[in-house]
Amino acid sequence: MADVEMKPTDDKKKGKKEDENKEEAKEEPKPEPPTPAAEIKSNAAQIERAVSTLEPRFTHRVLRTLTSLRKRVDDAALRTSVDEIYTKDSPVKKNLLSWIPAAAASSGESMEVDSASKTSGEPVPEVEIYLRLLIIYHFLKDKSTYPKALELAHETVEKMQALNRRSMDAIAAKVWFAVQRAYELGGELADARPLFLAAQRTASLRHDDEAQAALINCLLRSYIQYSLYDQADKLVSKTTFPTSASNAQFARYHYYLGRIKAVQLNYTDAHTNLQQAIRRAPPPKTAPGFYQAVHKYFVVVELLMGDIPDRSLFRHQVLEKALGAYFDIVKAQFQTTLSKHSAQFEADKTYSLIVRLRQNVIKTGIRRLSLSYSRISLRDICVKLNLDSEEDAEYIVGKAIRDGVIEGRIVHEKGWLECTTHKNNYGPESVKAMRYPLNAHRKELDAAEGAREREKELAKEIEEGDIDQDDLGGDF
Repeated sequence: MADVEMKPTDDKKKGKKEDENKEEAKEEPKPEPPTPAAEIKSNAAQIERAVSTLEPRFTHRVLRTLTSLRKRVDDAALRTSVDEIYTKDSPVKKNLLSWIPAAAASSGESMEVDSASKTSGEPVPEVEIYLRLLIIYHFLKDKSTYPKALELAHETVEKMQALNRRSMDAIAAKVWFAVQRAYELGGELADARPLFLAAQRTASLRHDDEAQAALINCLLRSYIQYSLYDQADKLVSKTTFPTSASNAQFARYHYYLGRIKAVQLNYTDAHTNLQQAIRRAPPPKTAPGFYQAVHKYFVVVELLMGDIPDRSLFRHQVLEKALGAYFDIVKAQFQTTLSKHSAQFEADKTYSLIVRLRQNVIKTGIRRLSLSYSRISLRDICVKLNLDSEEDAEYIVGKAIRDGVIEGRIVHEKGWLECTTHKNNYGPESVKAMRYPLNAHRKELDAAEGAREREKELAKEIEEGDIDQDDLGGDF
């Protein structure tokens, strides 16, 4: 009788255990995200660690969460976090709580007893500046608290400048941006320039690169907001942007440079700067507003350069709605788009560039038509370039001829444009002159062969003694 092999049961047991582990993993609920108060307390501990170990990377780790955290912060979270971080009789705690509305006073008092027993000492000043920064952003959520945010921003700047701690540089750069937002939302951005200029000089003398980069961007935004492009250009020429600045600061700086260069008709540099801003910007879902603003100028500058933007750009999830009006411009629907979306273009500060764009596109179209046709009627030009009337086409063509864009003349009696044929600079004579001479290599071969014959005759005469070395010129 043949032996029957028995299958081992270990594999079955292992398979059952793996299935059970998978089921248990599915049943386990995902850990809930920390509350804003707990996250603020954890960030304060990270800042304390950064100051004690002289490692700024912990502070940068905290500041990376600022964008998401400030959206979830409310009065109760701020009050609870201040209660837990500071001791009961701390003067800093009393000062911070005086700024926070007392809506969650009952919950704050319940936490105060526990925090007094847990906290051993006074936190470092960087923690106080960080909490003030969160309170400023909380005030900027509501229009009614803009004056309060501006007042707290001034007090924070004075305290920050009095402390003058290098471990506070990263937080100070964020504070300066919050100050600029408080002034801008309050409609008083022009009043902040003296403060920013003085702070920028101080940061430059102290080699505070992070604050210097933030302040240069604040000043550029202030100048561009009021269309002071000459002053913004002078600021760029007289300052050096720190190379150690963060990607976010570099993205803002290149964006402002691109806007300045576009107004100055320097479209190539503007295109390069806007490209750098897009590359250095945060992901589109993290900062959709900045991503949209940069691409609006990027599309207009590409059109001014004579290029057509990629069609897929207008189908992007973040850009599709924001660039709808600009897509109509790309389709050369100038008059209808300008009348329909003029308010949006003025709000985006791109109206003057788009008005300039229409003339550039028409000039490019006329140049291409002049190269394609030796004679074309003004009516056909009007249809191809989507102009309003033949009179407009006649005026635009005449101006293009006068400016040297095209070569030709308008025949008014017959209503057409006669384009001058371009001379062929490479005619038959020119081509013949550029050809390689026939049999030129044979002349070189004959010359080389004659030289070899003369050398043989000379060597033969030397051997026979007819010529001495003195006859050859000494040391030949």
